[in-house]
Order: sequence, then structure tokens, then C-alpha cells
Amino acid sequence: MTSTPAWTTEKPTALLVLADGTVIEGKGIGATGKATAEVCFNTALTGYQEILTDPSYLGQIVTFTFPHIGNTGANDEDIEDLTPAARNGAVGVIFKADITDPSNYRASRHLDRWLKERGVIGLSGIDTRALTAWIRDNGAPNAVIAHDPNGVFDIEALKAEARQWTGLLGRDLAKTATSGQSSRWNETTWVWNEGYGEQAEGDAKHHIVALDYGVKRNILRLFTSLGCKVTVLPATASAEDVLGHKPDGVFLSNGPGDPAATGEYAVPVIRALIDAGLPIFGICLGHQMLGLALGATTEKMHQGHRGGNHPVKDHTTGKVEIVSMNHGFAVSTQSLPEGVEETHVSLFDGSNCGLRVLGKPIFSVQHHPEASPGPQDSHYLFRRFINLVRERKGEPAIAEHA
Repeated sequence: MTSTPAWTTEKPTALLVLADGTVIEGKGIGATGKATAEVCFNTALTGYQEILTDPSYLGQIVTFTFPHIGNTGANDEDIEDLTPAARNGAVGVIFKADITDPSNYRASRHLDRWLKERGVIGLSGIDTRALTAWIRDNGAPNAVIAHDPNGVFDIEALKAEARQWTGLLGRDLAKTATSGQSSRWNETTWVWNEGYGEQAEGDAKHHIVALDYGVKRNILRLFTSLGCKVTVLPATASAEDVLGHKPDGVFLSNGPGDPAATGEYAVPVIRALIDAGLPIFGICLGHQMLGLALGATTEKMHQGHRGGNHPVKDHTTGKVEIVSMNHGFAVSTQSLPEGVEETHVSLFDGSNCGLRVLGKPIFSVQHHPEASPGPQDSHYLFRRFINLVRERKGEPAIAEHA
């Protein structure tokens, strides 16, 4: 990959410096300063605000392959991290084109202003297609993204920082991404021209405890919209904390970092919950740590899966669905122990995207069935989980596909 930008300026105001010494020059946007992180790419066409606030992107710089980002501005609703004040999500962002003025009735501010408010450092005006191709060939690199309006950079120092950063392997980021406290979630899914609703008193029929490793809001909204009382507990909650709430089921959330590192304290808790016989549902990091708790292993992927157009096959139905993805680690299919069945598989590379425990009400998926952004093909998985809860309570099942 060449270090020459797609357009030239007299003086670049932002740089992306890769660990191999490559320097990519561009125009600075968003917050000023610098951040060291892993560079990845996302192929989604919409939903940039939800992507940038997904806690699973903590420790990463997101390159958008779609060239026009920012056209719909930003608002206070389309955020996915549970505690926005903590600014969990991507630390950097890379665009091909300049951000245009917002053109959407829901916009409350320009995307550039929103990036500044969240402390996200940005770079625009580069050949994002070339960067994406480089990542596909070489893997997600460690890098430093830096923005200085005056264009003053110590390039050798930035190269050293990128080279010395140890990356995401072995890093527990769930403790950073978690809300860190117990809370009740009441918000329901978005309705056209009405916005987000609130769960009415008496609507909750099933109690779900969600372990928050960096949970997305839309996951919790889907639970409340299906008649669940949702209690959110921090990543470090013990099995006794969870069982003390007398839940009907347990949810293991998405989140950032290396599952093996987070699993050092989370896996023993998950194993105790498995032994308790409760229905369990995991997504993303929660899926990976459930795999570890069952005896499987996880591995760092070459480039990861990130976007809203990934084909996944559900072996239980034989159907192919288009899903939202965001992960750089995966459960090794070959490591799945006896009694654990692979339920979903990526049709891009054959990697594991789901599992279930035979004879027990326990399953998980690697992709993001809640979308936000992305297609809603996989919403049925939430109803599948609720049916496991209903079965345990002796209640009739609901239709899995609404």
C-alpha cells in the first residue's frame, strides 16, 4: 500500500501511522490529539453513529468502506453504548470523503461536531479502498491516528508508538466497557415518528439478567419489547449476584477485547450459571466466553468480520440470513467439545457463528441479531431464547418468526 494520499494538501492535518512504518496523510476531522489502536474496516452502508458507539469497537480505529459518511448528521438517539458519558466505542475513524452538511430531519448536529464531543479522532481524504485491501492481505494492523490542525507531527515518535503497542490479543477491555453498576432497563424499540418507547408497568412477564461486557442498547430494547424485565449487571458480577435476582434466563452480552482475557474472571461465573440450569443466550463476546466455559478455544482472526452484509447459515432451519457482524476473535469450530453443536456458520469463510448445548437451554451466536445498524433477519433468535424461558416455566411457545 502506498503512503500517498488520494488527494494532496500543502500540509496534512492528520496521519495514520502503521506499525510497519507506513504513513498515510490526510485531512483531520473530529477530535484533535492521537490514539493508538487496531485498524479495521466496516462494510456497512448506513448506521455510522451506531457503529462508532458500539462498545465492541473499543480499542479500534474504524475505516468505512462506504465513501459518503455523515450525510445524515448525528443525533442523541442513535447511540449504542449504555453509558455515553464514558465514550465507549471506536477511538478513531477513517473516511474517504469530506463530511457534508447533514440532510435528515432527525439530525441535531454535524457529524464533525459530534466526533469532537465524543473525543473520536478522524482522518478523511484517503484511499479507503486501498487501505481495506491492505488489511485483507496483511491483517488488521496496530497503528496511531493523529490529528493536529497545524499539521505538526513527530512522525518517528508516532512510528515508535505504533510499533510498541501490544494490540488487542490478551487484553481485557470488558471492565472498561461495562456500565459498572446494576440497573433496570425499560426502553423499548424505536417506532417510526414516535421514537423509543418505555415498557409499561405490568408488561414484563419474564426476568432476564444481562451481564454487561459492553452491551448494546438495541439488544436490551428487543428483550423489553418481548415482555421481559431486564436487569443489567456489571461484567464482574458473581454467579451469586446473578442468581440472587432470581432470573428466568441469563444473557451474556457483546463487548470488546480478547475473550480469553475477560474469561479469566467471567468463565467461572458462566460455568456456575450453566450448572444452575438456567436458559442462557450469548452474543459476540458472550458467545466466545460461553464457548470457553464449555471447553472450546478462541482465536484471533486475520481481519475480523465487520459490516451489515454478512451471510450466515442457521443449521437448525437450513436458512441463510444476512447479518450484522463486529468481531476480531472467533470460537474455533474444531475445538467444540462433545455435546456442543455448531448451529451457525459464516458463508464467507466457514468460521463458527453459533453453538448450542445439546439437552440444555443454552445457545449463542457470534453475529449481532439485534442489528442497529444492519438487517433484521436474525431477530428470531430473541424469540428462540424467550421460548426456552417459557418452556422452563411450563408456558406455551410463541412464534419464532413473527
